[in-house]
Amino acid sequence: MLQAPASPPGAPPSSRDLLRSTVIALVIAGVLLVTVVLPAEYGVDPTGIGQVIGLKRMGEIKVALALEAEADAAADAAALAAEEEDAANFVAATRAEAPPEGAVEERGGKLEMIEISLQPAEGKEVKLRMSEGANVDYEWWTIGGVVDFELHADDPPNAAAGAYHSYAKGQGESGGEGVLIAAFDGMHGWFWRNRTDQVVTITLRAEGEFEELREMN
Repeated sequence: MLQAPASPPGAPPSSRDLLRSTVIALVIAGVLLVTVVLPAEYGVDPTGIGQVIGLKRMGEIKVALALEAEADAAADAAALAAEEEDAANFVAATRAEAPPEGAVEERGGKLEMIEISLQPAEGKEVKLRMSEGANVDYEWWTIGGVVDFELHADDPPNAAAGAYHSYAKGQGESGGEGVLIAAFDGMHGWFWRNRTDQVVTITLRAEGEFEELREMN
């Protein structure tokens, strides 16, 4: 009987050899998928081999952890949305209660509010013009993220150019409150910088003995 001649050394594989190799590779891949990948990644074990060698338990743990992570992410998103809604409602209520900008109260003080927005990496400054010893009750809060801040006053008397008087500073803050007592006549206030990758809105409420409240350029 005549036999097909063998392929010479170095010759490319025949179509039959390629087809056979492809079929074998697909069969091996299918076996690995059913016996290893599905049990280890998804806890699905149609053959029962994954349970015998411990891969099914591994896959069940992975699936459970993934579901817990999704639930935690959804809960965090809902909590953040609720906090932002509460903050927005508080801002609206405070604005409704506040007198017009620059209004003078019976005790001789003022009550004013200002809102600024900071782009990522942006910094802005808001100052009060105050006399030495004047008192101002203040409160500020953010929507959308946290900021770094410094409460200070520029150009104290007889100071070198560019000097300033610092009252307080902080990093990663979502708000602050207290009483600002002017150390000398001049401009006293806040510098905020947004270190996040999203827009942050800051609202400042100031009440007390000051002449003006304005955003510095």
